[in-house]
Amino acid sequence: MKIIIAGDGKVGATLTKQLSAEGYDLTLIDAKAKVLEVSEERYDIMAIQGNCASMEVLDRAGVRDTDLLVAVTNADEVNLLCCMTAHAMNPNIHTIARVRNPEYTDQIFEMRHLFALSMMVNPERSAAVEISRLIRYPGFLKRDTFAKGRVEIVELKIEEDSKLCNVALNEVGSIVRCSILVCAVLRDGKAVTPDGNFVIQEGDRIFVTAPSDNLTTLLKNLGIITHKAKRVVICGGGRVSYYLAQMLLDNGIAVQIIEADRERCVQLANMLPEASIIHGDASNEFLLESEGVPRADVLVTLTGVDEMNTMISLYGNSKGVPQIITKIGRLENNTVLDSLSIGSIVSPRAICSNAIVRYVRALKDQNGAAIAMNYIADGQAEAIEFEVDENTQNCNVPLKKLHIRKNVLIVCIIRGSKQVIPNGDSYFEKGNTVILVTSGSQVIYRLNEIFE
Repeated sequence: MKIIIAGDGKVGATLTKQLSAEGYDLTLIDAKAKVLEVSEERYDIMAIQGNCASMEVLDRAGVRDTDLLVAVTNADEVNLLCCMTAHAMNPNIHTIARVRNPEYTDQIFEMRHLFALSMMVNPERSAAVEISRLIRYPGFLKRDTFAKGRVEIVELKIEEDSKLCNVALNEVGSIVRCSILVCAVLRDGKAVTPDGNFVIQEGDRIFVTAPSDNLTTLLKNLGIITHKAKRVVICGGGRVSYYLAQMLLDNGIAVQIIEADRERCVQLANMLPEASIIHGDASNEFLLESEGVPRADVLVTLTGVDEMNTMISLYGNSKGVPQIITKIGRLENNTVLDSLSIGSIVSPRAICSNAIVRYVRALKDQNGAAIAMNYIADGQAEAIEFEVDENTQNCNVPLKKLHIRKNVLIVCIIRGSKQVIPNGDSYFEKGNTVILVTSGSQVIYRLNEIFE
């Protein structure tokens, strides 16, 4: 399948890395020659320098026989014009545009046919949605939903005083007293697919599959006391902050935003009249003290600088803020981040890239393609949702009798309104939904590929 990526910025580079690893035929367009040179050295791609919205440049990139164009430059208008031009040159092409400006959201949805968009992505809004969900369940570092929100894979970090510390997985059920499955563990930066004898240790990050209704029970029986957030402090006044504040205010949560740029403060005050907008440097400890950050229920650091976000989050942790969420743009140093007490980590770039990769895979294999896909365990494993259809092999066969590929674990079967955390006697049948986790290097496009 041939794909053109227009824009070699943060999202473009992440997409290039992910899609080139899966063997797609990639062409990269960017106006900057030096940026393209770096990508050409790292990956097996074709690079075209120029304006991606130009017909001449798109022609050089081979748009007329391309299956998909992904426009992720820094300018929304260029992305939209790029998609429109590509569609005019190739009416069969699929197009994805990154559009970040809140002012465009509604009109682009209403005019998506005129813009010839197959899909629109907004990394900042998607990040805000993920953060708002984390605030609703403050005991978890990360949450990924499946089966239309009925099943979740949540991440927990094991502290020294955790009830699960030094406990074997086959004994976890007697402690949590609800139906769950530990599907992956991150230990010392490496993902492990555990068996029943695996012993959880301090510092492990465990990934737990559970029906959504069991999450409250899970937290309660682990002794993790959570309270509904009443006041959230957001450091940084960018687009993620705007979207997040909007969501929190709609839920009756008080919001304070600390922003260094005076003009941006005025804009936010006009757009969010119910929020408290503070003009100041969020890295100033005196300001944080005077604005009552140590007494906040949640601290969210969303400045444009990873190092500043990390420092402010460390300050919040030292002051005992119950929940901390940190935005990180570059996730290359996961091992270092694991050792820091900065709460949940959210990456708009990764969220956006994952959504586009899901679309690409579905486009490649439209019959039996995954319904949903999320990277977990710092990208070392994937959780994938499939529907069982008439072409699926081994229906109605107990799992203990199946020969399933190494590094693949079926973690949930959805049968009607029931969510089954499977054991050896469980089975799937036509019409069911299956969620699996794989830590292997080979990508799984269809459910039948899990069988040896």
